[in-house]
Amino acid sequence: MTAQQVLAELKKLGTEQNRKIYRRHGVSGEQHGVSYAHLKQLKKRLKTDHALALRLWASGNHDARVLATFVADPRQADEQLLDTWAADLDSYPLTDAFSAFAARTALARRKMEQWTASDEEWTGQAGWDLLAHLATREDALPDAFFEPYLATVERGIHTRKNRVRHAMNNALIAIGVRSDALEQKALAVARKIGTVEVDHGQTSCKTPDAAAYIRKTRRRQQARAGRS
Repeated sequence: MTAQQVLAELKKLGTEQNRKIYRRHGVSGEQHGVSYAHLKQLKKRLKTDHALALRLWASGNHDARVLATFVADPRQADEQLLDTWAADLDSYPLTDAFSAFAARTALARRKMEQWTASDEEWTGQAGWDLLAHLATREDALPDAFFEPYLATVERGIHTRKNRVRHAMNNALIAIGVRSDALEQKALAVARKIGTVEVDHGQTSCKTPDAAAYIRKTRRRQQARAGRS
């Protein structure tokens, strides 16, 4: 399919109800309001198509940009592409989708190191989202790699911008469920920082309690390990 054909299909699939929901989640600008179920169906049909992804992103349409992150080829992502797309981020749902794509690229660690230090809300969120992905997926990384980020969370989470705070809290959880040693260190950080306040707008979303989430997940992991 051409970019124009995909954009036309996205327009047909969008609904006003979805647009209302997405606006409550901070999506502004041009959008059709396409459900993620439909976007994932399109992803299966389109498969990986990097050239199409570039054109979809260039459209500026929110739904098209989310779909672009689904069909872009992480092997073809260079630093210029990631920086360009990061500069276009304008909401946390788009940043979530972009971060999931960036995590699959060879530049994930480098961009994480850069973006976690950013004072810009969406870039900062992307950096901490990437750290959570690394904690979850990169088994070869030693525990020591993550410890400085625990210190950063402890030192500065409450001073960071709204969605960065949420992403830092999620990264704290991801690090805490990685190993026994990191669990204890993450729980100590969670105790020190206390409640993390995040404005979720006109939604029912809540910021998870890091300590409770870590303990619950670790119990599940240990139960699964016992059964195996």
